[in-house]
Amino acid sequence: MMQELTRGRISSFFTPEPFELDLLVSDISSSLIRPGPDEMDAVLSENLQKILDFLQIDRAALFLREKENPNRFILTHLKIRPGCGPAQMPFLTTDSFPWMTSQYLKGLETKYSRIDDLPDEAATDKETLRSFGPRYSAMAVPLFDIDEVYGILALGVAEEIIWPEELVSRIRIVAHVFCNALIRSKTTEQLYVTLKELEKTKSQLERENGYLRQEIKMEGLHARSKFLYRSRAMTDVVAKAEQVAATKSTVFLVGETGSGKEMIASLIHEKSRRSPRTMIRVNCGAIPSALVESEMFGREKGAYTGALSRQIGRFELAHQSTIFLDEITDLPLEVQVKLLRVLEEKTIERLGNPKPILIDVRVIAATNKNLEKAVQDGKFREDLYYRLNVFPIEVPPLRERREDIPMLVWSFVDIFSAEFGKKVETISKRSMDAMMEYSWPGNVRELRNTVERAMIVLDSTKLHIDLPKEITAKTSIAGMTLKQIEIQHIRKVLEGSTWKIRGKNGAAEILGMKPTTLETRMVKLGINRPESKSQKSISE
Repeated sequence: MMQELTRGRISSFFTPEPFELDLLVSDISSSLIRPGPDEMDAVLSENLQKILDFLQIDRAALFLREKENPNRFILTHLKIRPGCGPAQMPFLTTDSFPWMTSQYLKGLETKYSRIDDLPDEAATDKETLRSFGPRYSAMAVPLFDIDEVYGILALGVAEEIIWPEELVSRIRIVAHVFCNALIRSKTTEQLYVTLKELEKTKSQLERENGYLRQEIKMEGLHARSKFLYRSRAMTDVVAKAEQVAATKSTVFLVGETGSGKEMIASLIHEKSRRSPRTMIRVNCGAIPSALVESEMFGREKGAYTGALSRQIGRFELAHQSTIFLDEITDLPLEVQVKLLRVLEEKTIERLGNPKPILIDVRVIAATNKNLEKAVQDGKFREDLYYRLNVFPIEVPPLRERREDIPMLVWSFVDIFSAEFGKKVETISKRSMDAMMEYSWPGNVRELRNTVERAMIVLDSTKLHIDLPKEITAKTSIAGMTLKQIEIQHIRKVLEGSTWKIRGKNGAAEILGMKPTTLETRMVKLGINRPESKSQKSISE
């Protein structure tokens, strides 16, 4: 028979046999083998109740160590015999229980029949215990594994009793079982989180791959060619792009259609920390007005008639990446309001779901229109304009960087030679001269199409490029800025004087300017004499 758990007035305290304690330990161990993280709290509570009922004690509690404050143990599970009142110790800390807490952190238990049984160094602990009112006999065993303490299993009786070693040894085993169950639960929970993150990453990659499959044909040239330039104008643009790439700032690209705004956006993305993720491209003018909102911000199933499934929007797809909004002036005003909120609050709302979704997206916007005029005409929100216009970059048209034409032509020739299986050794000088003089209203895109047409009909190793008559007419100055008109006029005079600036019949004399003034003006406007007509041989 186990030593009687009695002292003072509790002579009738229940005294279980050792084999009965072993059965209790076995039952508790079995119950904690299978529970998952979601069930663990309930199972721990059930087992505390088993201990309370079996031993006929007054309190059974579980304190878990706080992660943020390792010197603090928080009461998480408590079972009380009816009539014993509410919980009196919601937590244990080194401030209120310095001696007890130090024991638990060392993996040592504490037990006492009366408060005065505690050692002298536990003076603060005694004072704190007495402040709680009723006196208790108590025992606390740390949940200890190797070199880490996870919590405390505490038992209490509202009388003075002796805690037999047979009982203490079984409670140690129970505490160890509790500890293993908590560790296993924590590990399983971390595994669930990891798997969830992997699934989220997998889903993101699948969406990006799907997007890439849809967009790859639009990439076309960009996927196969290098970003080529030689002109001072494009050198300045690239320098600005590389300068802003390392930041999170919004970039606003302005330039004519086909001038290379998307290439600059790609350069900024590739030079940024977001480059490992896919840059999402959106042509705002190509999306039907009725679908713009759902395409940009996503929708829930049933958000409107025909919405048969949930759709992830382009902004959500661009999380932790870059989104390129081309032709942003074509966005409807109601969508502009939502875009402003995205830029200011970094959140989106799917159509049909008011719950905000936090996103981290770098925005690069572009337009070929006069945005200030669109604001004046009421077609574009002024507040959105100022929010987008953080770092503006003006991409010059091809006619302002003619030095780039020869290398661009040869680049396109190489691409189409590989695609069509044709070999080009020379380009007609007359063709190259004509291309250098042409104003290229369609910019690089028009140049590429012109070279492609010539490559299709090529039947020798010498390429002749004819500019169709309907596109060789002079560009109307009505749609040109004063700067563009000035550049065009100075360049024509320079070409007419074979780039002679000084002396009789020089460009400065024709323009009525001092040579030094003309040279300064050329630098400011980015007008440079072509170094060569081509990087390869050009023949008559």
